[in-house]
Amino acid sequence: MKRITAIVSVLLLAAASAFAGGGSEKAAPAAKSFRVGLVTDIGGIDDKSFNQGTWEGIVRFAKDNGLTKDKDYKYLQSAAEADYVPNLSTFSDEALDLIVAPGFLFEKSMGDVAGRYPDNKYLIIDSVVAKPNVASAVFAEHEGSFLVGVAAGLKAKADGKDMLGFLGGMKFPLIEKFQAGFEQGVKAVYPEAKILVDYAGDFGAPDKGQAIAQKQFNAGAYIIFHAAGGTGNGMIKEAKERAEKGDMRWAIGVDKDQYADGMYGSKSAVLTSMMKRVDVAAYDVAKMAMEGKFPGGQTLVFSIKNKGVGIPEKNPNLSDDIVAKVKDYEAKIASGALVVSEMPAK
Repeated sequence: MKRITAIVSVLLLAAASAFAGGGSEKAAPAAKSFRVGLVTDIGGIDDKSFNQGTWEGIVRFAKDNGLTKDKDYKYLQSAAEADYVPNLSTFSDEALDLIVAPGFLFEKSMGDVAGRYPDNKYLIIDSVVAKPNVASAVFAEHEGSFLVGVAAGLKAKADGKDMLGFLGGMKFPLIEKFQAGFEQGVKAVYPEAKILVDYAGDFGAPDKGQAIAQKQFNAGAYIIFHAAGGTGNGMIKEAKERAEKGDMRWAIGVDKDQYADGMYGSKSAVLTSMMKRVDVAAYDVAKMAMEGKFPGGQTLVFSIKNKGVGIPEKNPNLSDDIVAKVKDYEAKIASGALVVSEMPAK
């Protein structure tokens, strides 16, 4: 298992500016000579989740520094895993100042390409590549998932429901961290609750996500939490369609605040979201690289303690009591008083 070195102090300073909007409301400064590119995974740039969140961080960084779209910042979309190496190589040949790849599926491709282009700088999100020209960003997904588990458990209990669901994209240890945290959070406040678990085997198949959601909702699930990228959008669609018909079911989003994705009329079927600040990771590392402080060979850890994971600031579908309880657990995890396991219970 690769060793992870947290550089929390750097992240806290950089994240603070990013959370405040990074000064994006001010006039953009004169453009600097810096070029950054994103290679998406198979979910696509508009997956309303992982890729989109990463791109939003790059866009914010670009606006804050007067960069020009398509010239100074751009992306290449991957339709299949076979596109990873060619796309990474294309940007490497262009000698961009930073090349970003979001997703653990990039691990081997990133290692191969970074080895062939030792003078280029890379950021991989959600995995660790032990190369001196690669910065790795990882997240404590199990901690953030615990919080949405608490919210789901309390909401279900308050509404007299005892069945919840989890939808994973592909069954890898990383995605199992979401499942583990969610289950622990639910059980912490509602030990009697049952949790259905399904994996779609795909991160870019909304139709599969909707089919699994139909199965779980039909089996009695009241709330489903997804960690499935674009596949999870099908689950949100199913929850929204049922809510529109008066069969109230809830979805929990992932990676970014997906409240808007669940909108029907003036309401949303998204209860809350487990936010992974992939936008902050992209923003921070781009800023470090531009300032000559690129953390090559290091692994940046984003957790509850440094606000790398958590729930949205605004949660219209959660009562004040539930939000307060979630905040209590958040403080316990941040202080170390509560340790969340990364592995699902057997």
